[in-house]
Amino acid sequence: MHDTDSPSRIGYGLAQDGYARVPGAVLFDRLDIAEPQWAAFAASWNDLGPDLFMADGGRYRRRRHATFHCVAGRFTRMAHQPHYQSRDYNPLNGDVQRWFDPVEDATVASPVLTAILSFCVDSFDPARKGDWHVEMHQFRIEAKAHESGRPTPEGMHRDGVDHVLVMLIDRRNVREGVTRIGAPDGAPLGEFTLAEAGDTMLIDDRRIFHGVTEIHALDPAQPAWRDALVLTFANGRAPAR
Repeated sequence: MHDTDSPSRIGYGLAQDGYARVPGAVLFDRLDIAEPQWAAFAASWNDLGPDLFMADGGRYRRRRHATFHCVAGRFTRMAHQPHYQSRDYNPLNGDVQRWFDPVEDATVASPVLTAILSFCVDSFDPARKGDWHVEMHQFRIEAKAHESGRPTPEGMHRDGVDHVLVMLIDRRNVREGVTRIGAPDGAPLGEFTLAEAGDTMLIDDRRIFHGVTEIHALDPAQPAWRDALVLTFANGRAPAR
């Protein structure tokens, strides 16, 4: 699957292959994201709380979480609530109501997030007729001298929604972190690395499995991390609890 640079090619990629990639430079140009706006948005990843629900005992993940209701392309933030996935989709951390720190109000109000959410609607619901439960996740995966970072510790998986956006915010002093795409029968469909700020992957979660390999510090004596934004769209429903 080649990188996409237009709405029609994104739509074609999602329909034909179940996923599409958009380079960060193309996305920034399309969304008219200015450097100062992006810098302020990306800086919010420096203030994420620890994920205390890792069943593998790891302490390599930090995150914040928010939920929205989207109708006809308009987003309303919902009261803070737990994130839930069944073990059918997350065998490591599923069947647990996981409470994370809420996304800061200033981050939600950022024109960058507004533009990204609008881009999601353009890609997933261009007719703006959907009724969506939307979840936002800010992730920082850290790699340390004694511990690698695992962006998807559950392995190749689906999220149990309809559509997913994964956007790279930053990579600092890390190697690997390769995104892998697969079919439900386990057949590999491709792999690539989100390497530059804004590099984005769009997924039809009903058809495609995805995962990211471990990250390791290039210089173990220095801080190392991979920051990502994940947005999930579930049509007309929140996950069953």
